[in-house]
Amino acid sequence: MNKAIKVASVQMEHINGNKVKNLKKVEYYTRKAADEGAHIVVFPECCITGYWFLRKLPRQRLVDLAEQIPEGETPKYIMELSQLYNIIIGVGLIEIDNEGKLYNSYYVAMPDGTYGNHRKIHTFISEHMESGSEYTVFDTPFGCRVGVLTCYDNNINENVRINALMGAQIILAPHQTGGCDSPDPKTMGLVDKNLWRNRHNDPEAIESELKGMKGRGWLMRWLPTRAHDNGVFIIFSNGIGEDDDEIRTGNAMIIDPYGDILAETWKAGDDMVVSQLDFDLIEISTGKWWIKTRRPELYGPLSTPTGLEEDTRKVRFEKR
Repeated sequence: MNKAIKVASVQMEHINGNKVKNLKKVEYYTRKAADEGAHIVVFPECCITGYWFLRKLPRQRLVDLAEQIPEGETPKYIMELSQLYNIIIGVGLIEIDNEGKLYNSYYVAMPDGTYGNHRKIHTFISEHMESGSEYTVFDTPFGCRVGVLTCYDNNINENVRINALMGAQIILAPHQTGGCDSPDPKTMGLVDKNLWRNRHNDPEAIESELKGMKGRGWLMRWLPTRAHDNGVFIIFSNGIGEDDDEIRTGNAMIIDPYGDILAETWKAGDDMVVSQLDFDLIEISTGKWWIKTRRPELYGPLSTPTGLEEDTRKVRFEKR
């Protein structure tokens, strides 16, 4: 296993339903990441199709946007880029399976021709889309073991812990978050569209929002803890800018197993951050020690239904 690799995280503003233009951004940042020596480049959730507008679409329109994995045109193209630039590439798109079921999926192409595919476990964006029921952890040709958790999946502690128990050293964490019209008055909140549209004239105003409690401030409440408590690196990639009627807050970042931020951005626009990951840090991290002292015989209640469980879609859109 390599002792260290270099990784890149991208924040990008997508165009709803425009795969061609979104893919051009993916290609640009893939080439840029490869030029900077990165072994992995991570793009946001649903960066190929667009995200928040999906909630309004009828099933047939979703089917029109969806692709099979790995046979679809987009997965094939991403694999070609992976092999051309010798880099692992993760992108978000809508998947349709052989039975016609739709998933919010994250496709990871690797230069040896293999791939990973994560179906978001906590899907809520559309009533026409299914939630996945499997964890996605796999080995890579660069000697590291990677897990994928998409957006809301990372909010559930158990998901990250299970990835760590499955041997993941790095969690790819593609998101479309921040600036959300949340039912929780202490979680995020809408960013004024005028601040975004005036960002070139008043960059300080929009950057203050992106770094504040609607963006980075909210992430700092919980995201570094996921890395720290489980002894893993987290590559957080997010949308930025207009996402239908909301403004995504970006804040692409790379987090080490102590929860320290290795690289981040709060730029009000497309951007990429790059960092070297030292795997020796995992073995000495607090989270790794804590995992070694687990007592699984006590944890039966974690997998026992309480009667309080509800569908993610209902909880996410419920007004409190």
